[in-house]
Amino acid sequence: MKAEGVQAAAWLLIALPLAGSALLLLGGRRTDKWGHWLGTFATVASFGVGVAALVQMLGYDADERHRTLHLWELFRAGGIKVDADLLVDPLSISFVLLITGVGSLIHVYSIGYMEHDPDRRRFFAYLNLFVAAMLLLVLGDNYVIMFMGWEGVGLASYLLIGFWQHKPTAATAAKKAFVVNRVGDFGLLIAIFLMFGTFGTVGFDQILGTGGEHHGLAAQLSTGTATAMGLLLLVGACGKSAQLPLQSWLLDAMEGPTPVSALIHAATMVTAGVYLIVRSGPIFEMSETARLVVTIVGAATLIAGAIIGTGKDDIKKALAGSTMSQIGYMTLAAGLGRPGYVFAIAHLIAHGFFKAGLFLGAGSVMHGMDDDVNMRHYGGLFKKMSITGATFGLGYFAIIGVPGLSGWFTKDGIIEAAYDKGGTSGAILGTCALLGAGLTAYYMSRVMFMTFFGEKRWEDGVHPHESPKIMTIPLVILAFGSVFAGGWLVLGGFGDFLAPVVGESEHDFKAISLAGVGTFVLMLAGVALAWWQYGSRKVPREAPKGSFVTVAARRDLYGDAINESLLMRPGQWLTRLAVWFDGRGVDGLVNGIAAGIGGTSGRVRRLQTGFARSYALSMYLGAAVILAALLVVNVT
Repeated sequence: MKAEGVQAAAWLLIALPLAGSALLLLGGRRTDKWGHWLGTFATVASFGVGVAALVQMLGYDADERHRTLHLWELFRAGGIKVDADLLVDPLSISFVLLITGVGSLIHVYSIGYMEHDPDRRRFFAYLNLFVAAMLLLVLGDNYVIMFMGWEGVGLASYLLIGFWQHKPTAATAAKKAFVVNRVGDFGLLIAIFLMFGTFGTVGFDQILGTGGEHHGLAAQLSTGTATAMGLLLLVGACGKSAQLPLQSWLLDAMEGPTPVSALIHAATMVTAGVYLIVRSGPIFEMSETARLVVTIVGAATLIAGAIIGTGKDDIKKALAGSTMSQIGYMTLAAGLGRPGYVFAIAHLIAHGFFKAGLFLGAGSVMHGMDDDVNMRHYGGLFKKMSITGATFGLGYFAIIGVPGLSGWFTKDGIIEAAYDKGGTSGAILGTCALLGAGLTAYYMSRVMFMTFFGEKRWEDGVHPHESPKIMTIPLVILAFGSVFAGGWLVLGGFGDFLAPVVGESEHDFKAISLAGVGTFVLMLAGVALAWWQYGSRKVPREAPKGSFVTVAARRDLYGDAINESLLMRPGQWLTRLAVWFDGRGVDGLVNGIAAGIGGTSGRVRRLQTGFARSYALSMYLGAAVILAALLVVNVT
């Protein structure tokens, strides 16, 4: 159906932050004094349009909540035509509200956090650019438009991660994120090419169908083609969502300003892969193999990210490992199919609240601790920063799954859905998710105890203090969402709301279940272990050597070493071989021929002396040779 009313102005969702970015970048230093307010207003205005679009959508029947806004024809090649269309449906509007809502709070927080940065205006321009690109990604009505937003997000994240380019570590982290994401993007691009060749179109309606019934062209796919297409889409998702084996960029990306970590690595960019898998559900449902690989990747990543989180003393990197793990939960749920789609998106939205609050809380701690990120130098900060400590604590309770808070509803729902899959695979996936819950409680309790409780461990010259209101008010709002968002989504009919996109789901949340009891017990065990190690005893300012697992966690489970051994070193050897072959083989052959001709001509040239007597002698000798030859012939 065609968009009408407020939804016909859905282009404003993208245009507002994009215009803000353009004005701030093109306006230059003239916009320094008020640029941060313009950037914030653009995102808040976009959020307002999103809310209005949601209200209008709720006024329609469920089967009418699918509206397309045609903008123009993007290109036509032979029998293939791609339009620049936007899609407003329950899935896209859910992401719109998350991106613009949480994004607006992060913009407000950044006004205070970046107050003394001379390039604050440029920072807000990049934030606006990122929001616009992310909105294009989730609002695109076909895979080409989505890919344009996908690449725009990659560009904006590169600019934001490397914003402090004077730091070599930040510049390196930005390049690493850009390169690793290009690997994932290559997989997505090949998948789009395969769609062109298989379907002759890349439109969501044509390929995936509408109304949640999945009656599109994807239903006609052979198992082999569906598997290839699904695995290629998964490669793209792994790149953006930092899933194994393309996770190595995420922890290094913490070199960017903390609001970047909250916006990109908590609420938006890393969720793009989950959006891609859920949106492409009809393709994955045609291949059991592709779905199984998705769940394996999610389960392995949630365990790996949790282990990494247990070994980090850098507060932002500990939270980054947590993000990697929580996105693993979402990926696992998305791979389960229809029972898991709703819990994947519900956990994604709830995670956007509590993880953004945790990252911004970490930024508030850094703000009061002279930008020190080492938790071993903290301790006892709750008394100095009570608002930050309280809001961070609510986010902590939410993520570890305290009953009644957001994480309890969404994460426990994923664990139950994994066990309900049945069979050996269901038991293994559910157990991995269950163990991840225990590890989550441990590493997040470790962060909480090391930062806000115990004896103070900061130096005498450091004076911890609470952040200004413009930073703490967003923390309070995000904490409110951390407490209530999960329950409101799971119990408030979010599954019915998403049904026109992902189909009807028969799985309901169980307040009391065997898996839920196991999760609660492991949560208590994780908290108790962390308290015994970091709450009840003195925490040394210098990290002890630790066990093998601790050392591996500190080194990101040797992810960089593995990539270096499997990809970088062989690439270097291949490059050196190619250079040698080009220099000694191709160039050697060409240069050898040229040298041979040149050398021969040089030697022949010596015969041309310019002296008549030399030429006469040559003629005489030549005549003598000919005469001798004739005599020999006549005699024989």
